[in-house]
Amino acid sequence: MARESEASPDATLRAAPFGAAELADAQSEALTRIEAATDLASLEEAERQAVGKRSHFAGLYQQLRAFEPSERKDAGQRLQKVRRRLDEAITAKRAELTAAERVGRLAADRLDLTEVLPAARQGHLHLVTRVREELEDVFVGMGYEIAEGPEIETDWYNFQALNIPVDHPARSSVDTFFVEAAEAETLLLRTHTSPVQIHLLERRELPIYAVVPGLVYRRDTPDATHLPAFHQLEGLVVDRGVSFGDLAGTIETFVHAIFGETVRSRLRPAYFPFTEPSAEFEISCMICDGSGCRTCAGTGWIELGGCGMVHPAVFEATDVDPEEWTGFAFGFGIDRLAIMRHGIADLRSFIENDVRFLEQF
Repeated sequence: MARESEASPDATLRAAPFGAAELADAQSEALTRIEAATDLASLEEAERQAVGKRSHFAGLYQQLRAFEPSERKDAGQRLQKVRRRLDEAITAKRAELTAAERVGRLAADRLDLTEVLPAARQGHLHLVTRVREELEDVFVGMGYEIAEGPEIETDWYNFQALNIPVDHPARSSVDTFFVEAAEAETLLLRTHTSPVQIHLLERRELPIYAVVPGLVYRRDTPDATHLPAFHQLEGLVVDRGVSFGDLAGTIETFVHAIFGETVRSRLRPAYFPFTEPSAEFEISCMICDGSGCRTCAGTGWIELGGCGMVHPAVFEATDVDPEEWTGFAFGFGIDRLAIMRHGIADLRSFIENDVRFLEQF
């Protein structure tokens, strides 16, 4: 005879059936475990604890036999509804974690071949442009106007009107870029800014006090002091009673304004077809302070440009009376002046686009 304290198997099966609150708690606990999974391994463990053979939810299935037959079907349907909800949550979480792991593997295998650049910084004007603007300010302060002209010129403006006819030997010193679209050797990239002198004189609004900054082109081999495309500044003064002394004083004024009072300048006799008398003006080399270096070819001086009194033939080509009007002209390379102003040894640094160089200015 069995003792009363011992429970029979039938007594276990007749345990009180689960209620709605217990089922809701079981679902909430299982969903919490599933949602907390951070990888596929932890999801498998959450699934085992939520709906595995030894889970609380599996125990609820065992309690179905405790329900009255009339209530068992409804209780089973409620269990199945919760099971479907848990299976859907597990499936969705598995898809999410699988996609995340795939992205992680791809990221780990990815080779980053992009160049790492520093944060974007605000740009600034090129050094040559800034020097050009400084020069313009100096000459505007001296009472000059700023003039411009076309970079593509005719042979007349670039050569003939400047007293450089077709057979003139001066043409051999300038290797010109001609434009093929025009008649042979009649249209070209200007070799200097001097053609603007002719345009200004043709305007016949005398007197003239003007400077002409701009880009010019020559077939020069790039080296420390030469480029095939470079910037010039042309000056033209036409008035009554203008003398060579006025020219020398003008050059000295702008040299001191740009380089300072300690820089020396000098004029050396030269020849230019469109000026007479003519001179080259030079400044003491600021790289070596006049002792001689590669930039100044060991002379201690750097040529900035040429100058002189306007040739009567230029006046005659534009119907200006040389007996009534006199004038002087000068021209120099802005790029070359910039290297002297800032102690740069090689003109080619301006066109190499090396950010390490450009950001210094």
